[in-house]
Order: sequence, then C-alpha cells, then structure tokens
Amino acid sequence: MDDTHTLDGPAKPTAGPLAGFTVGVTAARRADELIALLRRRGATVLHAPALRIVPLADDSELLAATKDLIHCAPDTVVATTAIGFRGWIEAADGWGIGEELLARLRAAELLARGPKVKGAVRAAGLVETWSPDSESLAEVLDRMLAAGVAGRRIALQLHGEPLPGFVEALRAGGAEVVVVPVYRWMAPEDLGPLDRLLDAVAVGAVDAVSFTSAPAAASLLTRAEQRGVREAVLEGLRGDVLSACVGPVTALPLQAAGVDTVQPERFRLGPLVQLLCQELPGRARVLPVAGHRVEIRGHAVLVDEELRPVPPAGMALLRALARRPGWVVARSELLRVLPGAGRDEHAVETAMARLRGALAVPNLIQTVVKRGYRLALDAGECGNGSAG
Repeated sequence: MDDTHTLDGPAKPTAGPLAGFTVGVTAARRADELIALLRRRGATVLHAPALRIVPLADDSELLAATKDLIHCAPDTVVATTAIGFRGWIEAADGWGIGEELLARLRAAELLARGPKVKGAVRAAGLVETWSPDSESLAEVLDRMLAAGVAGRRIALQLHGEPLPGFVEALRAGGAEVVVVPVYRWMAPEDLGPLDRLLDAVAVGAVDAVSFTSAPAAASLLTRAEQRGVREAVLEGLRGDVLSACVGPVTALPLQAAGVDTVQPERFRLGPLVQLLCQELPGRARVLPVAGHRVEIRGHAVLVDEELRPVPPAGMALLRALARRPGWVVARSELLRVLPGAGRDEHAVETAMARLRGALAVPNLIQTVVKRGYRLALDAGECGNGSAG
C-alpha cells in the first residue's frame, strides 16, 4: 500500500467504531491485513514498520543451521509457528536441500506448537509426534523436561523472536540446542515513518499504537532512545495513547518500560481490532450540548452520530472547553492550549470560527462577551458525562 507511510486524508463522514481515531501500526508482516481491518471500521492509519524481515533466501544463518542439522541429525525438532515452518521448508527447497532436510525431520521426534503448526507440518508430508491443545510453548517445554533432555540434540525453530528462557532450560537439562532463526528481524531501511510515529506519540497525535510482535515494540523504544525522545514517547504511551498488543509476549518490552497495555483473549489480528473498537470509543468524552449528543474522539467529533472532522487547533480548543463543560473558559487560557499560537488572542477567535464551521451545528459553543467561550451544556447536566 503506497499511501500508508503518512496520515490518511480527511476522515469520511461515517460513524464506524473507529471513525475519528488514529491508530499507529508497527507491523511489517501482515501489515496490509491489519490496516484493512482498521480502515474498514473507520480508523485513520499511520503505518510505521518498526522492523523488516530478512528474506529467507538471503539468510546465511538459516542456511548454516539447516546444513548443520542435515550433517548431524537432531533427536527432537520443535516447530513453533506455521508460517515459520513453511518458510523454512520452502527456503531449503530453494537451496536444493529440501529433501535432505525433510528426511532428517521425518526421523526426529517432531513437536508442533498448536493446530496451525500441526497443519504446516502435515502439509510438508510429515507427521508430528505430539502437539499441545493449549498452543503453549511452556507446555512443550514441560513435556520435554519431564521426559529428560540430557544428551539429546534439539532443533528449535524460531520466528523472529529469541526464546532465551526456553533455550536455557533445555541446555540446563543437558541438551544440545540448535536454534533455527526463521525470519530474523532488522531495523527498517527507511526510518522516516517510524520517526513520524514516535513524534505523533510524543505529542498525542495518535490515539493508539498496535503491536504484533515483541521485537517491534522493542525496536520502537530503541529508536526513541536513539533520537533522544524516549521519555516523551513513554509519557505519551503511559498517558492518552493506548498500547494494544496482540498477546502478552508482545507486551513484555512495553510493560518492562512501565507502559500499561491491553491484549485480546485470542492472540489474533481480528480480536486485536475488535479490542480497539471497544477501548477507543470507551475513552471518548460524551456530552449533551444544545440538544445534541456530542462525542469527542481523537481527531473528529460525532454530533448525533454524524462524523465531523476537526482540525488539530479546533480539537485543542474543544478539549479545553470539555474539561469544564458549561463553564466559561477565558481566551487567555484557550490561547495556551492552541498549538503554535503565540500571544495573539485573535488566534483563538480564528480557530474558534473554524471549529464552529467544522461542527456545522449552531449554538454548540457560546461566546461570552469579554470573558471567553463555553459549551452550551444542556440544563440539568453536571458535565461529567463520558463513555468510559
């Protein structure tokens, strides 16, 4: 997708669950699928791959590990991901050593983590020795240690993420472990999109950032450190910018930095998007103003369920008014929240006129002569209404 390195254009007038919200996507693999799911629900997407994948055919480490296993057969092979296992077999075929690899795998104890991996194993013409129903690598490790691993040669197929605890436990038990580094991660060649996402997080210009791998989360924080913006980025992620992770392993680098995260119960892209559809609208401020339902989202406002895109300056003013709905907010105070306004209070009047035009409903914001502005909160309302 050639337009996802920058913010999308103005949001279309739709009241989808993510309409009016901006979501950062850090994924490299399956990014198009995730972006499509988000846009289908109305989100504006800022795509910033935090990593790139080393092509299998060019991966000298994978080739070396494969030749090592062909030369000296493994007793046990642990397949951890379907796409990684398939990629490994395809790469070996491309190098002309596919049949030799399959012969070694066929003679070994083959453990498959979960149903998807089992399917990939069988598609390669192999049969797994055992597979846990839980899809848990911890269960695989427990089974191996209970059976005893001393003196055994074990091949562990990785998928972009090292498994140090797993490897160390096997080696402590006396096993020789050969790691098979399928799909290794490296920093993206073009760091511009990632830098723009970091800047957006630091100033709160995105509502959420999605993470689908722990290396991507770690890479984002590493790049923030390199640019000297780590604390500003962490402040954003600890504040109003939601960190949505596909699973608990993905969340670990963020949680280690003191960032709270949310994860779906099922560790898949669909449930991740559904979680965002619940979380982000739940954070929106909802107010009854001048007989209308006003919902303040990330970069737009729902007025009676109709989406009204609002410029950043207008959103800054509206949020300031919404913090004290029904109360008069002085121009001088509004000037302080206006991005790049300087000291001229006429900037407030100009931005307010544009805000009113964007909302396209008269009387939502009242001018109080010589004092400032206020939201025309419906009578009898205390102004504390919110969706979450």
